[in-house]
Amino acid sequence: MKGLRFISFPVRTSTYFITSKHFFMKSTMKALVYGGIGKIELKEVPVPKIQKSTDALVRITKTTICGTDLGIIKGKVPTVKPGTTLGHEGVGVVEETGASVRNFKKGDHVIISCITSDGSCEYCKKGMYAHCEDGGWILGHLINGTQAEYTCIPHADNSLHHIPAGADEESLVMLSDILPTGYEIGVLNGRVKPGDTIAIVGSGPIGMSALLTAQFYSPARIYMIDLDDNRLATAKKFGATDLINSANEDPVKRILAETKDGVDVAIEAVGLPATFDICQNIVRPGGNVAVIGVHGHSVDFQLQKLWIQNITLTTGLVSTFTTPMLLKNVSSGKLEPKKLITHHFMLPDILEAYEVFGNAGKEKAMKVIIDAEGMTKSKEATSKKRELAEV
Repeated sequence: MKGLRFISFPVRTSTYFITSKHFFMKSTMKALVYGGIGKIELKEVPVPKIQKSTDALVRITKTTICGTDLGIIKGKVPTVKPGTTLGHEGVGVVEETGASVRNFKKGDHVIISCITSDGSCEYCKKGMYAHCEDGGWILGHLINGTQAEYTCIPHADNSLHHIPAGADEESLVMLSDILPTGYEIGVLNGRVKPGDTIAIVGSGPIGMSALLTAQFYSPARIYMIDLDDNRLATAKKFGATDLINSANEDPVKRILAETKDGVDVAIEAVGLPATFDICQNIVRPGGNVAVIGVHGHSVDFQLQKLWIQNITLTTGLVSTFTTPMLLKNVSSGKLEPKKLITHHFMLPDILEAYEVFGNAGKEKAMKVIIDAEGMTKSKEATSKKRELAEV
């Protein structure tokens, strides 16, 4: 074809076609696709297109894997259909916007919120973006997500955040989900106050995010409870005052022995009946139990004991209304989410990243960063398909 030439840019895996008048993005891209329980595959899929005037097409630069993604693979979220691109976290560059988008333009560097919000429905007007009537948690759940070279973001004006010039974009991936989740659902719902004694059950990425942001309110004592000594040691570095390995000792007995009558705030950050049980047994009268963990099974709630204790129990899905405030704290250096990052991968090696993240204890993994623009380190990874039923 006259006037057509093929160009490969060495700094990216993406390929473009250029004519004398037009610049065309390639039609397919790499994406991590859910294939049903226990199955994920890195595939070539069509690049998404703007569907509505409020959409923005974002080129992903960095993304990550969440514990919720592992839950999807295990079948804990049956509303995710096979064929869905996973992922709800990431940063990137706006490539195209719908006609109604006013706050963003091509070339803007953005944080992608894990929650999509139209900003106008009843719930959004209450600040409950998680329950947006035309959004909520849909990325990597009900629509294609961010573990890909490109993603289409609905209601872009309310679902993206500008990245300040010169910011460490890798760190800001943590602002898509885990930092707002730990802060809003753990710390704010738990009503952490200066001088409180608090306990966080689970020292994974969400528990660590609660640990980092709880320190905004100067609690006097912070217990971290986990089965992994490596993660507990990391929690100590991040500000925990007391560590309990629940594989070696009973956390309930120890906390009740070391406090007057329990903790002011118990934050559950795992999502298992056993971890919930610890929380309901260590909270003191008038205290708060804040459940962050994603629970796939019922728990034994001891209401016959707790009704008289004047406790408050909260649950919730993050609404990300605190993202702008957290971004300011990260930009100022007062909050350092980069400390949570332990591993780096290129997008073509995302199956390996899942294997590492799914075996976090063995691999000493906390949060992995996936570079969606880098070249693969192993040719086999681009076509590899794995069964991850054991993840």
